[in-house]
Amino acid sequence: MEANFLTDVFLPLALFIIMLGMGLSLTLEDFKRVVIYPKAVVIGLVAQLLVLPIVGFGIASVFPLDPQLAVGVMILAACPGGATSNMITFLGGGDVALSVTLTAISSLITVFTIPLVINFSMQTFLGEGTTLQLPFLSTILQIAVITLLPIAIGMIANRYAPGLSDKADKPVKWVSLFFLGVVITGVLLRERNNFISYVIDVGWATLVLNIVTMALGFAIATFTQLGEKRTTAITIEVGIQNGTLAIAIASTPTLLNTPTMAIPGAIYSLLMFVTGAGFAWYAHRRQGLLKA
Repeated sequence: MEANFLTDVFLPLALFIIMLGMGLSLTLEDFKRVVIYPKAVVIGLVAQLLVLPIVGFGIASVFPLDPQLAVGVMILAACPGGATSNMITFLGGGDVALSVTLTAISSLITVFTIPLVINFSMQTFLGEGTTLQLPFLSTILQIAVITLLPIAIGMIANRYAPGLSDKADKPVKWVSLFFLGVVITGVLLRERNNFISYVIDVGWATLVLNIVTMALGFAIATFTQLGEKRTTAITIEVGIQNGTLAIAIASTPTLLNTPTMAIPGAIYSLLMFVTGAGFAWYAHRRQGLLKA
């Protein structure tokens, strides 16, 4: 798959379908839940939008990473949640409504926070004199188009054609997973000459990011006594990032157009299924033992 087709056509299409699938599972009630249980939503959002980038910055600074790979880790840390986190929360027996609510609200907020986090990261790791910058307003517009627009279309379909959205929901999710797999494969194939070195260089950093943020999400939710199901949801929402969005921001010609920065997102997207499935199994087993 040629790089220009992957980044110009397939990647935006893949992200559009993935976010459309998320929109098909959303209703306006999901946004109203912030009023119903504000404590859990606020704690989850603080962990996603503040704790996660801080942890990502620490990991990118501590590990001896190439500057572009360090920025790639920060791009990943700036993109919380996503449809995958909702699915893993469901499999783990967590509070799916809370998971969906956090994903929906963070998707709105990160449209504005992503350019800030990434520009700060590029100035820090690439140097003050770097010419590679994300223009704030145009970046907000582009991220909104590739994330919020398909979510809105999915929500409208869910609202006015619930029968159709119910039938399309499961196929769209499977197509989304297929597209995600193709995107990851395409990114890794494009960088195949450096793949092994990239795995060695940044694989541990992305794994640590995944495990540490899941552990912090679990600790914060447990300390604030949110209950088992909500603890499971917040752990996964904080620990599972939107790898597809991170890859799109790094690779899309109208955004960063720097394939190396997409490598952390691609490697992370493979690892998160393993750790996510492991935690889902643990959460299910833990809830079963508590009920017994």
